[in-house]
Amino acid sequence: MAHERFVEVYSQGVTNVRKIIVDTQTGVNYLLMSSNMTGGSGITVLVDADGKPLVTQLDESDSVAMGQLLGRE
Repeated sequence: MAHERFVEVYSQGVTNVRKIIVDTQTGVNYLLMSSNMTGGSGITVLVDADGKPLVTQLDESDSVAMGQLLGRE
């Protein structure tokens, strides 16, 4: 199954934007923040309470889950 490497799964805000991006090869979740007011942006890996990276479990054989992740049904 061919698909994009990074997929936006959540977005919030217009001026101060926050997005969660998932790496479809590793499942690692990243937080991207951007501010149109200052022109700055940053990205960081999201971690759990123990400091371990948040990972979305990926199963390419599950077409429903992959379709939801990739924004398709």
